[in-house]
Amino acid sequence: MSGAAYGNERFSAPEVGRSDADGASESVREPAMARNVLRAVGVVKSFRRSWWSRRRVPVLRGVDLELRAGEVVGLVGENGSGKSTLMKILVGSLAPEDGSVTVDGRIGYCPQVPEVYGRLTCDDHVELFGAAYGLTSAQARTSADGLYTALGFARFSDVRADALSGGTLAKLNLALALLADPEVLLLDEPYAGFDFDTYLKFWDLVAERRALGHSALIVSHFVVDEDRFDRIVQIRDGKAALR
Repeated sequence: MSGAAYGNERFSAPEVGRSDADGASESVREPAMARNVLRAVGVVKSFRRSWWSRRRVPVLRGVDLELRAGEVVGLVGENGSGKSTLMKILVGSLAPEDGSVTVDGRIGYCPQVPEVYGRLTCDDHVELFGAAYGLTSAQARTSADGLYTALGFARFSDVRADALSGGTLAKLNLALALLADPEVLLLDEPYAGFDFDTYLKFWDLVAERRALGHSALIVSHFVVDEDRFDRIVQIRDGKAALR
């Protein structure tokens, strides 16, 4: 399969095996809520060692990944394993050399390094990102007010991004990803820089959206609260596998 394909195609839920009381196996279908909202097939990516070198270093060697409606999945791996590279490919900001990505629903992306404008305030970012999402000013304002309160940084709404602390900037980064209440959240180290109270608030927000059938793929260097995830996927040797 060559090139990258992005779209809003729906995938039927896969069949899984179930054993009855006698040990016989039968074929059953996952419920409708378990449809795939994101699917990556055979994703390949490599990078040059340097701009003058022709040699390329493989990072992703055919990654397959699925995210179902209502799932919270952790993505882990060593530094340099390709976690952030995969996230950028999933969100469409980086093209794979091979493979395909299909998404069913609106994406909210929280990059590892906040991509904000230093001279704009938090409110300015809400207005800008809200317009990009196609929200009305009133919709963006209502959503932002709720997120400001939930994450505890309403008092910084009129502060420029270049004057925010690292922790508050991380809150803004997450709030912008959540602004349009997307069905699919792609979060790359979203709670880096959070204090413990904000960390708990983060999981409250994830739980609220999960209850609505929304999904989240969360990159983390290491996973502490494994019980908060439905699955943990590890990137190892350029492939993805259940941990």
